[in-house]
Amino acid sequence: MKTIDQNINRRSFFKKTTFASTGLVLGFNWFAFAGLSKVTTNSLNNELHQFNAFLKISTDGIVTIMSPNPEIGQNVKTSMPMIVAEELEVDWKMVRVEQAPLSNDFDRQVAGGSQSIRKGWDILRNAGATAKQMLVNAAAQQWKINAEDCTILKGIVSNSQGEKLSYGALAAVAATLDVPENVELKDSSKFTIIGSDKGNVDIKKIVTGKPLYGIDTKKDGMLYATALRPPAFGQTLQSFDDTATKAVNGVKDVIQFGDKIAILATSTWAAIKGQRALKAVWNKAENAESTNSQNEAMTALFDAAPKETARKDGDVEQAFKTADEVVERLYEAPFLPHNCLEPMNFFADVKGDSAELYGPIQTPKWTQERVAEKLALPIENVTVGMSRMGGGFGRRLYGDFALEAAEISQLAKAPVQLTFTREDDMTAGIYRPASKYIIKAAIKDGNITAYHLKEVAVNSNMFGLIPHFFPAGAIDNYQVDFHLLESNITTGAWRAPYTNFLASAEQSFFDELAERLNIDTVQLRLNLLEKAKPVAEKDKEIEYSPERMQAVIRLVAEKANWGNTEDGIFEGFSAYYSHNTHVAEIAHIKMVDNTPLVVKVFCAVDCGIVVNPLAAHNQVKGGVIDGIGHAMYGDLNFDKGKPSASNFHQFRLIRNLEAPEVEVFFVKSDVSPTGLGEPSLPPAGGAIVNAIYKATGKRLYIQPYTKQLEKVG
Repeated sequence: MKTIDQNINRRSFFKKTTFASTGLVLGFNWFAFAGLSKVTTNSLNNELHQFNAFLKISTDGIVTIMSPNPEIGQNVKTSMPMIVAEELEVDWKMVRVEQAPLSNDFDRQVAGGSQSIRKGWDILRNAGATAKQMLVNAAAQQWKINAEDCTILKGIVSNSQGEKLSYGALAAVAATLDVPENVELKDSSKFTIIGSDKGNVDIKKIVTGKPLYGIDTKKDGMLYATALRPPAFGQTLQSFDDTATKAVNGVKDVIQFGDKIAILATSTWAAIKGQRALKAVWNKAENAESTNSQNEAMTALFDAAPKETARKDGDVEQAFKTADEVVERLYEAPFLPHNCLEPMNFFADVKGDSAELYGPIQTPKWTQERVAEKLALPIENVTVGMSRMGGGFGRRLYGDFALEAAEISQLAKAPVQLTFTREDDMTAGIYRPASKYIIKAAIKDGNITAYHLKEVAVNSNMFGLIPHFFPAGAIDNYQVDFHLLESNITTGAWRAPYTNFLASAEQSFFDELAERLNIDTVQLRLNLLEKAKPVAEKDKEIEYSPERMQAVIRLVAEKANWGNTEDGIFEGFSAYYSHNTHVAEIAHIKMVDNTPLVVKVFCAVDCGIVVNPLAAHNQVKGGVIDGIGHAMYGDLNFDKGKPSASNFHQFRLIRNLEAPEVEVFFVKSDVSPTGLGEPSLPPAGGAIVNAIYKATGKRLYIQPYTKQLEKVG
């Protein structure tokens, strides 16, 4: 059992009692729990929505737990309250969950990087454990016994005499007691809620169509808006004619803001019709770019001095000079849109010196700051509410749509619900950067003696901590360089940023090296990881764990019966570490009409403690299928700054019949949770491209793989 020194007082663990009916309300200052600077809180004044996080216990025993982080389908709205409820020792049937509001008291109120559970783990446990201790202290005081002599089970406190008090009965008394200076956390072996399947707390509303999403927003007096944006990156607005637009039934106004034009109407459909009727003249695009010219520019950059050498162990050049063999390959990936099921949208109501915003956003705090700056408003006068999101994948990190809504509302002097059409979303988006990798390895006396990775990406330093991922520490001479190609095409995080394509490139490269060395590809990884163990113990920059990576590799090889497939089934292996999680995958494909079809994927994951297995399985399966679909089919090009696709009739996604069975295995662990929303995606591309080689004898180096496979025959 773990004891936590809270180092907090009443101001950092605010509590308020409404003796008549409300019960105990506990507000948690997460900065204090995280050991960060304390934040002064205002008195509650019965306005619960003012607080960043709180737990409410009513006199009837109902426990309301606020879920702090944005929900984009990764199930944190269920999983985060589960962690609080576990330490609170309450019956999950008595829990009600609500979305917490944006608050400066939160440590990290962000959905991104697969970090919500990892970053919130200790904070959430402390919150539940502290509330439980206060309730136990209240019962002990009433019975005039030591708190240690009390037991708790599902929201009921008992003593040795058989007396029992419910949390509801204790709530009001507990509110009068001091916040304990330290609390004990449960041993993971005692968990009853964590590690059990819990259904999505919003599932009933989702399946019955109740308003949950930003696109459902309706407010009195609200106008519906769309916007016409430049058709190509680099273009600017010269003039426009809104005569036909204003003739559309329901259109109320047309407003220019920057190089964009907003259409305001009484319905979304009227606004879209008005957008389509608008005639605009655009100036010629400055520095208009095409995919071919960008490809040439990226390739040329490999010969230039790198923008940065991110890691350098030993001397790769000397190792190449003395090698028996040098293997060098070029890998290429295109831009990709995000294609969230729910297009970008946001509500804004700007009045004088204040602004109210609401909608699907992964970064509410950053959005609040940027809106305040853009509209020249005091930040405390800008509120941002969070709806459930119909997909995010990084696109909703940036909040450009929220800023647009705020600017339109300010100009229109009316509340506005801005909605992107699918065409707006795909052609005026923020894309995964196009990228290229050159990977070069030296082989000497049957061993890999050098490894040199060079990257060029559009607008992006893609590396982050990647130079310290595998194979860092496993190869004596190891170097990572990156180059940068600047572009006016907007790029940013796409699901599993940095690694979504790099994993495919590296894992197919290692598969090729294993063939050159005449060694099983799984065994090659295990051997390299064994060599990395002593290095990783000393080098704290190395991010991955060789031991944990070996464990998932062995687990997936066992479950897939590696090396023993049925006739007509071809297998490919891949393993990757990202977002603090280790994943290994084996893909089975078969050829149908000379086309590869992925029929099954085995996936082994070490993400530490699995909070909600039901949701975790869904996350992993979704990541695998997403990774396969985009590696096989995703392709977006630009011609003079204009995207090649504007909707799904031009952009190929994976189809239902192409989605394989995915079997998931979690390594049993008592280690704190790591990321899960993204780590299963990066290895998927490598597993399928290695299986395709087994089936066709063709090595593929350019995504989408189906397109290259058609070219090579």
